[in-house]
Amino acid sequence: MLEVRDIETAYGRSQVLFKVNLDIRKGEVITLLGRNGMGKTTTVRSIMGLTQARSGKVLFENREIQREPSYRIAQAGIGLVPEGRQVFPNLTVRENLVATQRGKGWTLDRVFDLFSNLKDRQNNYGNQLSGGEQQMLAIGRALMTNPRLLILDEATEGLAPLIRAEIYSSIEKLKADSMAILLIDKDIKALTRVADRHYVLEKGRVVWSGGSDELAANAAIQHTYLGV
Repeated sequence: MLEVRDIETAYGRSQVLFKVNLDIRKGEVITLLGRNGMGKTTTVRSIMGLTQARSGKVLFENREIQREPSYRIAQAGIGLVPEGRQVFPNLTVRENLVATQRGKGWTLDRVFDLFSNLKDRQNNYGNQLSGGEQQMLAIGRALMTNPRLLILDEATEGLAPLIRAEIYSSIEKLKADSMAILLIDKDIKALTRVADRHYVLEKGRVVWSGGSDELAANAAIQHTYLGV
């Protein structure tokens, strides 16, 4: 579904990514792992066209998208839940969701079934929600675009354990519904439970990739590159 081939990305003279490769198949959940500042968000930005890669290719369903504007990439079927959530603070929950609605697969009722908190708070403004509710809203807003691939950058950062568990429960439901997902987070135990494969970044390079059983059993990789 998604192929990233040898992308290199820089901010001015500072190169961040060095020939990064990864791929996602239909219905698969993969993760991007690494300490802060290793290039995870830049990889996402390069996929989404928010920061254009200087070289390499990004293909979505066999179509090159690395030179397209970000709105075209979103229209192609990639939904982004950005780091920091970025919900519209002066719109209600319902208005936040309707604002991005596209296609017929995901509806308000379906999002409310996934996140009952949002149904209860649908008339509250974005800035009146807790951090966990804002993250649920950010996920719901991305789903309302009816993506075939969902990208979550820092899926549960700063959230309470019960809210993290609810977010991961929603991810498992989306996976069961054959949604392809690219996931960035720091909860290794939860990630190895829900994801199929993992890519570890170190200073803008993929230094390890493998399945969940391999990662869970590899204490050296966890200690060296993830600080676990």
